[in-house]
Amino acid sequence: MDCTALAGILFPQIQDTPEILEARFPPRAFPREALSGGEAAVTRFAPSPTGFLHLGNLYGALADERLAHRSGGVFYLRIEDTDQKREVPGAVEKILEMLNEFDIPLDEGAGLDPASLYGPYYQRRRAEIYQACAKWLTARGLAYPCFCSEDELNAIRGQQAAGKANPGYYGAWAVHRELSPAEAARRVSEGAPYVLRLRSPGDPGKRVKFTDLGRGALDFPENDQDVVLLKSDGIPTYHFAHVVDDHFMRTTHVVRGDEWLATLPVHLQLFSLMGWKPPKYLHTAPLMKQDGASKRKLSKRKDPELSLDFYRERGYCAAALKEYLMTLLNSNFEEWRAANPGAPLADFPFSVKKMSASGALFDLDKLNDVSRGVIARMTAGEVYGLLSAWAGRYDPEFSALLARGPAYAEAILAIGRGGPKPRKDLAAWSEAKAYMSFFYDELFTPSGAYPPNMDEQTVRGTLARFAGGYDPTEDNAAWFERVKALAAEIGFAANMKDYKQNPDAWPGHVGDVSMALRVAVTGRRESPDLCEVMRLLGKERVRRRLVRD
Repeated sequence: MDCTALAGILFPQIQDTPEILEARFPPRAFPREALSGGEAAVTRFAPSPTGFLHLGNLYGALADERLAHRSGGVFYLRIEDTDQKREVPGAVEKILEMLNEFDIPLDEGAGLDPASLYGPYYQRRRAEIYQACAKWLTARGLAYPCFCSEDELNAIRGQQAAGKANPGYYGAWAVHRELSPAEAARRVSEGAPYVLRLRSPGDPGKRVKFTDLGRGALDFPENDQDVVLLKSDGIPTYHFAHVVDDHFMRTTHVVRGDEWLATLPVHLQLFSLMGWKPPKYLHTAPLMKQDGASKRKLSKRKDPELSLDFYRERGYCAAALKEYLMTLLNSNFEEWRAANPGAPLADFPFSVKKMSASGALFDLDKLNDVSRGVIARMTAGEVYGLLSAWAGRYDPEFSALLARGPAYAEAILAIGRGGPKPRKDLAAWSEAKAYMSFFYDELFTPSGAYPPNMDEQTVRGTLARFAGGYDPTEDNAAWFERVKALAAEIGFAANMKDYKQNPDAWPGHVGDVSMALRVAVTGRRESPDLCEVMRLLGKERVRRRLVRD
């Protein structure tokens, strides 16, 4: 019996060949005008449906999407569900929700039109495609059934450890590598469980040279491990599925974490044995965090900010988090944003050449900074809509206040918005309640933090005088003239220039009067433009807060 006969026994139901699959999944065609000065990239987001979506997932998906769409290519979603033990019900829906929430558009893939030419996009539904390729490798003597039990594999590992040999299933340790096709067929016919392994032709004494898009020239030993291709249920391992899928889905660029670098020799070897051109690889360093004097990888166990729910609960808007990740993905993004403050993020000329190979440092303070800028560029209507949606889910009491008067809430949010230097008060929606609290009597808390050079009698008299003549129809200039006149009435300097020239000549200045008004009306020493605040509160509420019984 030869290897072709063994392949027929192992895969009797498989009639397809790699040649048939080549015709079924032809190379993608892109119009020349779609290209941005180079190759149209086909990229994929390929998560496992485990239910936990984190910042690293979003970071990778954004890189894939930008690389594809900036080049006029295709971005698709593939679900790597070969490990059913880890699959969580509803996980795929959560993945699609994440991509939609963060405006990362898919061109094809799981959850979209199932009639797409390159599907199905769930790996467990592609079993016959993998088996066709596995049958082809077996027929050429490049794959074989391995009948080792878990106990036997553990015994091999123990012997290797004792002899300080490299771990793995290779060479003399590959006990079923040299079984004859006839003997292998006999064991299969008797019902012996098996996995299908690669018969690696690699020699670790030889080196493979490869150029990574991020790390440049790499050099590593050839793979000599007889890795598992198909598990005992006929479902492929990650290594084999990755190679087969990326070829027949015509993936041109693979962006993945550098934890996969160690397996790159296996993947390149598989591409070579199948006679396929490998995609271009970009191995990215993990998101890092400053921990004392050192840096470490963001941890699912230690760092709540790795989870996307952390940002949802605190009210970081999706646009801000996405923009912050762009500052980590490309070193020149901030410079571009400064020069193009109103441009959509999609206009940024994303480039893999600007990605860091050493690991991006996640900084929550920097995120807050970026988020304030993003929110400041929004219209009051956009802010109100997003804030209302967040409050409806996470703060029902505040949601009810916002819904009671949408126009009023939107007018609050409009103060200081627009213009070349808009206010940057909010980094997250969870900060809005405190920021807006003095506009709502239910949330307003009076304060006694008046200027120390104004005693209680002076404060009371000053506030009462202003309340008596306050006219909400006055513009900002007229309003401030009234404040200056009030300062002069109580013997304070009406002009800061005069006060600075001779501070000892005055008990205080116009800024103190303005501060006393601010504290009385808002309960705080800092707030948006006080004239606008008073106008929005209305004459009666302003009077009540100024005139104390």
